[in-house]
Formats: sequence, C-alpha cells, structure tokens
Amino acid sequence: MHATLVAVPFAVAEEIERRLRESVAGRDCHVVCVPGASALTPCSVTEGLLVAWDAGGPLEDAFDTCQLLHEARIPSRTQLVVLTERGPEETEALSEAGADECLVPPGPNWGARLVMLKRRIAAERAGAEVQSLRRAGDFLRSALDAVPDPLFVKDRQHRFVAVNAAFCEVMSSTPEMLLGRSDYDFVPAQEADVFWRKDEQVFRSGKPDENEEVLTNPKGRGHRVVTKKAAFTGSDGEPFLVGVIRDVTDRKRLESQLMVADRMASVGTLAAGVAHEINNPLAYVISNLSFLRERLSQPELTQEQFVELRDVVAEAEEGAGRVRAIVRDLRTFARAEEERQGPVDVSRVVDGALRLVRNELSHRARLVCTLEPVPRVQGNEVRLSQVVVNLLVNAMQAVPERGVEENLVRVSLRTGTTGHVELEVFDNGHGMPADVQRRIFDPFFTTRPVGEGTGLGLSICLSLVQAMGGTIEVTSAPEWGSSFRVVLPALVAEVATTPEGTPAPAPNRVAPRRRLLLIDDEPAVGSSVSRLVRDVYEVRAVQDAREALRLLTSGERFDAILVDLMMPGMSGMDFVTELERQAPELALRTGLMTGGAFTAQAREFVGRHSSRGLLEKPFERDSLCTFVEHLLQ
Repeated sequence: MHATLVAVPFAVAEEIERRLRESVAGRDCHVVCVPGASALTPCSVTEGLLVAWDAGGPLEDAFDTCQLLHEARIPSRTQLVVLTERGPEETEALSEAGADECLVPPGPNWGARLVMLKRRIAAERAGAEVQSLRRAGDFLRSALDAVPDPLFVKDRQHRFVAVNAAFCEVMSSTPEMLLGRSDYDFVPAQEADVFWRKDEQVFRSGKPDENEEVLTNPKGRGHRVVTKKAAFTGSDGEPFLVGVIRDVTDRKRLESQLMVADRMASVGTLAAGVAHEINNPLAYVISNLSFLRERLSQPELTQEQFVELRDVVAEAEEGAGRVRAIVRDLRTFARAEEERQGPVDVSRVVDGALRLVRNELSHRARLVCTLEPVPRVQGNEVRLSQVVVNLLVNAMQAVPERGVEENLVRVSLRTGTTGHVELEVFDNGHGMPADVQRRIFDPFFTTRPVGEGTGLGLSICLSLVQAMGGTIEVTSAPEWGSSFRVVLPALVAEVATTPEGTPAPAPNRVAPRRRLLLIDDEPAVGSSVSRLVRDVYEVRAVQDAREALRLLTSGERFDAILVDLMMPGMSGMDFVTELERQAPELALRTGLMTGGAFTAQAREFVGRHSSRGLLEKPFERDSLCTFVEHLLQ
C-alpha cells in the first residue's frame, strides 16, 4: 500500500508519515512525495492514499489540480484526500472535481483510512472475481449450447450437473428439470439400467467408451443414438463423466431402407429362378391332385390302386413341402428390416440362400457345397441371409460367359480353429486387381456397367457382418478368381432348447379334447385345420373376429384361441386388444397366425406380444399342436 503526497510541505508530510507509522495498518505503507500534479500521468498513481496540498490560492487552481489528480488515479483503488483550509462551499466544489475528502491539515485517522481503503479494494477484487466467474460460466454455457450434438456431464452419483440446449431438446426438458437428477427420472427403467452400467464402466476403468443405444425421451419418442463417454477429474478431485450423443435414427432408417432395397434388387435378379423352383414341384402337385380326384371318383378301388394313391399323396406332400420351403426362404429374405438379435442357425440360412439362387446359378456354373455342422451365432437371420445371398449372387455374376462345366462356385461352411464359424464363397471368375480390391467395400463402387449394379451389395455385407462382431476377408487375383470368407464368433454357451425344426412331442391323444376357437377370414383354413386335428381338439372356426367376440360374450367357453394377424374389418391385433380388456385370462391363451403379410404396426404389435409366439402358415399338424399346447400351459 502506498501514500502519494502531492506538493505537501515537508513538515506536514513528516507529520502524516509519523501518524501513518503509529497505526497498525500504516506500518508497511510506502510514502512517496511528488512536487505537483503535473508530475503524474493518467492512471500512474498506485493503489493507496493520494494526498494533495491546497495552498489556498484561487479556487479554480485547486479545482484544476483535483481534476488532474483524479485523472491520474483509479478511483476504486485510491483515496484522494485534499488538505485545505477552505470553507464548506469551496470544499464541495473540490469534491465535484474528484476529491474524496477535504481535511484540515495534517488530518486525523490516517491508519483508519488505509483500513477502509484496503477493505474497499478487497471487496472490489472479490466482486471482479465473481463477475469473472459469472462471465466464464456464461461463456461455457454459450459454448456448450453452440455444440449441435446433445452433451451432458454427470457426477459420480450419475446425476446431471451440466447439459446443453441440444440435450434438453432431445429430452424435451429444461436445464432446471434435468440438473441434479438422473436417467431414472426421465427414461424407461430398462434403458436407465443400461446407461447406468455403461457409465459405471467408464467411471471405474477411466477409459473412454462408445456405444450405440436406444434413448426414449419423456414424451415416449425413441431415438437410436451413438454415445461417446469419458471420465475426468474436477479441480477438487471429484470425478465426472462427459457424454456426447449423436442421433443416428435417420441414418439407421436410411440404412434399413437401403438394405431392403438391396434385398429387393436381389429378389428381382433371382425372380426367374425362384419361379422355376416353385413351378416345378407345383406342376406335379397339381397333376397328382387331379389324378387323385379322378381315381377317388371311381366307385371301387383295388389294393394296387390304393398303394398307388398313397404314393401320389406322398409325392404331393413332398412337392408342397418344397414350395413351402422356398416361400419361407423368400419371405425370410424379403422381410422388412428388423433389429431383433438372437441365436442364428447358420446352416439353415445357407441352405435357404442356396435354394433361392440354385436354379439361376445352375445355368452359370457348377455348384460345389461342403457344409459341416457348425454352432449358432448371435445375430439376425434376415441380415445374415442377405449377406449369403449377396455373396452368392456376386460369385454368380463374376464367372464369365462360357460353358457351365468350366465355371465353379464353391460354398464351404466349417468351424474355425478359434471356435469361429467360417463361411467361404469361392468363384473361379475374372478375379480382381489390387486397386479394385481396395475399393470393393466402398458404397456405390461397382465394376459392372451402368444400370446393372448399385454398388451397395458388398458395402452392406461388410456393415452387417461387422454388426454381428465378424469380419470379411477377400482373396482375389486376375484369372484366378475370388474368395470371400465370412468369419463370425460362435455362441459360447446356448440355452438348452428343443432344436429348431424338431417337433416337440405330440400331445397326449388319450386326454379329452379341448375346445379351440380358430379365427381366419379364409374359410378353407378353418375347415382344413378342423379336419387336421379333430381327434385332438374340438375346433370352432369363424371368419370374422367380431363374430368371435359375440360368441365369447354369449358365454361360449374355449381353452385356446388362434387368430390371424391381418384380416379385413377387425384384425387379429384389434381382437387381442379387445380381449385383453374383456377377458385378460383368455387373452393369455390366444395365439397369432400369419401368412407373412406384415405392416409396421403389426410388427411392433407382435414384438410386444412375443411371449405368445407366432404361428407361420403353412403349418403341419405337429407344429400346430405344439403351438396350441404352448398356449394351454
């Protein structure tokens, strides 16, 4: 702290310094004497006391001196004291010129003045720090709000301590509603559990993490998001977590549409072959049924004719089974995109894909298959089917136009040495140079003529395989051919279940028949099911879901109900919804059937009622009985 004495006579200056030294506050005060105000430049006076001498001349001179001194100081950090003998009116004028005090020399209480000045300077500095912190906070908030991606910061208790405007928009909430609360206050509990576990993993490991998640805001709108998270430590040592969200909902929707479009393009490529695969068995099914009708119109049949008819029926059943298999494979392959993940039977997927392309491929190349039993993988059957079909179509189109015997497509399925499932598709076609190999997985890259390829097939294959935790390896050379090897991690442990495709034990035929209500707008479905299981169930078939509700309302009792998912008028979904309201215990014993037609609403409805299962047409007796028995349990 300083005391600057301006033009103060020596004796007065000594007295002021003495009085300062006698006070506790002034013991360390540095006293500086200057001859006049002109010796000071603007803002050159250091913080402390600024003491000026008024010799008593014209008031204007004293006024000008006060103004010069006032300009040379920082008012909030100095105290301008004028030592003068002037009366009240003139000292008031000096105050207007800048003087803080006017005292009769040498003036009392110099130590007290230093104390008050120090207090004022400290308060000013504290206020400046508060303003600085406030400005820094405003700046930080503005910077966070300028970030277009949603951003949040959580404390160690997983509570929000900072959010930006984009995050508030996604959550349909204000900062005041979010701060101090956790995910459990805003999103469904199962989602909050996932967020908590992943946040805790980042807190404990200290390593950044990135996850794709589903985020449902308080208004029920779901978002598919990718969240990057990292932990950091505050100045006081408290840990925090910062997360940045990128909404990929629209991108995922577009990817889904591109995948479906790619599958439809493949279906178009294979349409002729699929029609052939259906028409061949359908031809002899129809012929055999015509022959059967003709023979059954005869009044009597010999034993040899009965044997022949059994063979005819067996052939018709075998042909219908082939048609059913190809339709099932086509329906699986062409099904609208879905996110559901689960164990996938790779052998079944490869068999289905081969059925779709076999006829078309048979006109281009020899097909050699080596399919070993392999464990299941975690993934999506539709997506894996798309990968296999794309690779087979790619191989088929890679072989040149030459004799079928000269072209080769080899499909191998095996378990790798590391427990992975390996699928390899090889063709001895043109092969690819190194520069083409580097680009084959780039979106929209194709070597085929304009109009004959989208360039999406292999790019989509890579995305789908990587989503299942796998890889695609490519080996190719000109004039040698190409090999695409898909490597997928096998399931380490699987829940012991009845193998897919193996019918469960047929229900006990001795037990009394149970009543089954079957609702299907196709009358032939009802009559055929009634004949098929009349020794097991008493079937009541109706074609209208509203009529079924009237039967139930009138008091008719049924042990189980089968209803078609998509029907005109009242659909199966509407029926189940109404039944849940009227008879919830019977709704639990109601199963859905489908011939393959799905809307987005139907798919979402089936997902919510997945515990009941879904019976796909056409079905056999054993699969129907197994499904009904499951409803009765």
